[in-house]
Amino acid sequence: MKIIGLDSLLFGVDDLATAVSYFTDYGLNSVQASERGRRFEAMDGTAVEIRSGADKSIPAAMGPGCKLRQTVYGVADEKDLERIATELSKDRDVIRTNDGGVESADDMGFSLRFQKTVRRPFNAPAEVINSPGVALRRGMNQTAADPNAKIQPRTLSHIVYFVPDVAKAEAFYVKRLGFMVSDRFLGVGPFLRPAGTSDHHTLFMIQTPAFMKGVEHFTFHVGGPTELFLAGKRFTERGHKTFWGPGRHVFGSNWFWYFESPLNCHVEYDADMDQHDDQWTPREAPLSADTSQIFLLQHRAPWAPVGPPHKD
Repeated sequence: MKIIGLDSLLFGVDDLATAVSYFTDYGLNSVQASERGRRFEAMDGTAVEIRSGADKSIPAAMGPGCKLRQTVYGVADEKDLERIATELSKDRDVIRTNDGGVESADDMGFSLRFQKTVRRPFNAPAEVINSPGVALRRGMNQTAADPNAKIQPRTLSHIVYFVPDVAKAEAFYVKRLGFMVSDRFLGVGPFLRPAGTSDHHTLFMIQTPAFMKGVEHFTFHVGGPTELFLAGKRFTERGHKTFWGPGRHVFGSNWFWYFESPLNCHVEYDADMDQHDDQWTPREAPLSADTSQIFLLQHRAPWAPVGPPHKD
């Protein structure tokens, strides 16, 4: 099953206007705006969709604390949709929608949809650095620091679930949908990637009590660490509160900056994730401050060193 990755995430919220303002500030492109909600797209067409929590046309909430209503995965072609429908029909309800999608639920009760992917090609320059000892990557007389640079998230990266039975949840994605374990925090949960992507992870799961079942965070990739720092700085200046970061993870190596959100979960910017193939050997480690990030930074307001150094 060539599941490529996340196509979109659907949330039902209490305050639609606040959520719309949040993702406008985040930098996604607003499309399909209506009284029912809004779709916010990244450069490749992947998206987060915001609807009113009272909307009866979307899947029901799993509980009062979880605003996520559906996780949507994109696949390569119709054959993959048929394989998924056939596999999941063995022991659970599967709905074939009028637009060709396949809808069901995982073993933890998260609503899932599979569809031919909406991802589209896009053109955007990669962040490059000049490093002594190797040929120039950024051309002569080309500057790297642009405080006015336009930043738009490029693609929906990953989501993190809180689950009450991480072993059972992992078995569903690995045995039924062909996900592979990239790395694992012992006693916490696995980082998983589907067969159609080389990204370190599309899904991470954290063992929690049943009453906490829901979403910890989700994120979109930006073009590199400079874009991440600049996007996070702008987001902060618009009044959004940091939860964690900026910093860089160990597993996945991705740069991160997490923010609080009106979705009852955190929303992250991330950049520069490791890529793996089937030759990769998963690592295992206990979760700790040292294994969760290689370093952690703290944002502060800009300043300039004016005048002589302070002397005691």
